[in-house]
Amino acid sequence: MHRLPPRSANLRAPRTLRPMAVALAIGLAGAAAQAQSLKELYEAARAYDATYLAARAQADSAQYKAAQSDALRQPAVALGGTATTTRTEPVVGPSLTTNNQKVELSARQPLFNRSNSATIEQARRSLDVAKADLEAAEQDLIVRVSQAYFDVLAAQDSLATARTNKKAISEQLASAKRNFEVGTATITDTREAQAKFDLATAQEIAADNDLRTKRIALDQLIGKTDVTPKTLALPVQLPTVMPASAEEWVTLADGSHPSIRKARLGLEVAQLETEKARAGNLPTVDLIGTLSGSHSTGTGITYAGGKAGTTKNATLGVQMNYTLFAGNSIQNRIKETTVLEEKSRNDLEAARRGVAQGTRQAYFGVQSLQAQVKALEAAEASSKLALEATQLGYKVGVRVNLDVLNATTQLYSTQRDLAKARYDTIMTGLKLRQAAGQLQPQDVNAVDALLAR
Repeated sequence: MHRLPPRSANLRAPRTLRPMAVALAIGLAGAAAQAQSLKELYEAARAYDATYLAARAQADSAQYKAAQSDALRQPAVALGGTATTTRTEPVVGPSLTTNNQKVELSARQPLFNRSNSATIEQARRSLDVAKADLEAAEQDLIVRVSQAYFDVLAAQDSLATARTNKKAISEQLASAKRNFEVGTATITDTREAQAKFDLATAQEIAADNDLRTKRIALDQLIGKTDVTPKTLALPVQLPTVMPASAEEWVTLADGSHPSIRKARLGLEVAQLETEKARAGNLPTVDLIGTLSGSHSTGTGITYAGGKAGTTKNATLGVQMNYTLFAGNSIQNRIKETTVLEEKSRNDLEAARRGVAQGTRQAYFGVQSLQAQVKALEAAEASSKLALEATQLGYKVGVRVNLDVLNATTQLYSTQRDLAKARYDTIMTGLKLRQAAGQLQPQDVNAVDALLAR
């Protein structure tokens, strides 16, 4: 019976893995030289993504809409003029003509109008709503770019795993064929290796197509082609989640999440609408003034005993308007806005509950993924040792070719799953910050720090 080498010998990497590891390292080094960071692609997306640009244009227009309401407090000045000619044909005597030109300058300054004051406050709340919408759009853009970025990295890892697995299986297939030819192995080993090789070929084709699809999605998002994301720096050090409590994240979300702020502003707008409706029972007071001048000429004036020339007139006064009865429309409007105010209050509560639920789910999702990463790191180390031991056992005749193939596939699958779990952990961390309304462009820099230089 053959004896296995000492355990220390099992810790060395198998010879079949060394050329592949070197080739993979050289390929990654070459790609990293031309790769783009997440921050670079995010900046490109901010200048290209139509969804974000539309949200920014909407927010920019809101400031001008809010400024329009300020006119309700400013004086309104109007200039008007008329020019008339009147011709009279009497029964006896010559025709008479009267020419009159008049210019009038009028102004109105609101002194008291509660409805206008509420309208101005509503416009300011609408501006804050637009800012919240823009903040939500920017957070969504960060998540979409990051997701597309790590989707490409995961697809690259899957393709690299498929190719490396296929290469290892092809070597085992060639070995099985040689052993069968010399009579040291059965045809079963060859057929099992061939089946594994055919399956690996199909997996490579699927992984290659998935990578193309993910690249197209990323290119479409940032407006560039053939984008190559940077890989995670080795050794991978994933950041810890702070604060380390789901309820603390919920508290942060309740105070700053864009959707909660928007719902809270919606309630304030509804309250102001009720105030506007009640203002229908209040008077309005305006300061008004006119300055006019008229010039009259013609035979019609002198014939009537008048005097042609220029006349000037100026008036200044205070005007009050008060509605005595409007068919109960004011009372019904107040009832309507009161009910709508209750609706907005319930909308706010629904937004708070939804954000709290999403924040808790995202937090526990990060915790679960971090645990998965640790478990997969341990599985990767165990799979490496298992593959080395299986290869040595195959050489001394205590293991068959299928055992080596299964151990190889298990190692590469574990490495692929580990990389995917790391990407998912980073992404879920960003989504946690988005769920709590804390996601900022500066968080992109924190992710960039995890990437290879």
